[in-house]
Amino acid sequence: MIKPLVAGNWKMHGNTETARHLAAQLVAQWSDRPVAERSVEMVLFPPSVHLSLVKGAVAGSGIAVGAQNLSQHGSGAYTGEISGDMLVDQGCDYVLVGHSERRDLFGESSATVAEKFKAAQSSGLIPILCVGETLRQRQQEQTVAVVTAQIKAVIDCVGMHNVCRAVVAYEPVWAIGTGETASPEQAQQVHRAIRNQLGEVGLSTRLLYGGSVKASNAAELFGQPDINGGLVGGASLEAIEFFNIVKRAE
Repeated sequence: MIKPLVAGNWKMHGNTETARHLAAQLVAQWSDRPVAERSVEMVLFPPSVHLSLVKGAVAGSGIAVGAQNLSQHGSGAYTGEISGDMLVDQGCDYVLVGHSERRDLFGESSATVAEKFKAAQSSGLIPILCVGETLRQRQQEQTVAVVTAQIKAVIDCVGMHNVCRAVVAYEPVWAIGTGETASPEQAQQVHRAIRNQLGEVGLSTRLLYGGSVKASNAAELFGQPDINGGLVGGASLEAIEFFNIVKRAE
């Protein structure tokens, strides 16, 4: 049985007070549940400047913390960058790599994503590899080809075994922040293709769905056989809504 994971990507939102308040609300909700009943893992991805604050706020709660990005370089003259070792030093367990906003807005190629994935694992972080297609690619029936090519770039860099030790999140680009969501059947079709690509080594690899996940659609999405949780964007900024999504994954 694969333990579900629900991750909240806060993106570039909030300040010190809102980050502290949101973390505290989630801890209060989570702490009401006996440890034995926590069949889901929760991970928060605040902006990097709030990592230490959020890590302190959730200490002892069982909620994990991750970073939204990292450098592919271990150290050096890379102004503005943050290394995997630095993230570990701040208490991170996870890191997102390959999010569509990084690929699209900041020009990260699949080769760069693969390098960041390798750097993350070298530092002891668990990468969540984000993959997904654009609306045009879906309309041209290229979804599976695009997604599997994005994963193959990482497999070619680090090997199948290391990819399967991580987490893969399928986020159709056309569904991120738009209110549009892939149907459970559409999402399952892509997750099944990913599971097939990973083969027997990846039978226990957690595959997440992302793209306008809400409490109202989470149960049906998470009920699909190859979907093991979600990567949640906007809804993760509202404590009750996000916690209700987490409960849907149980």
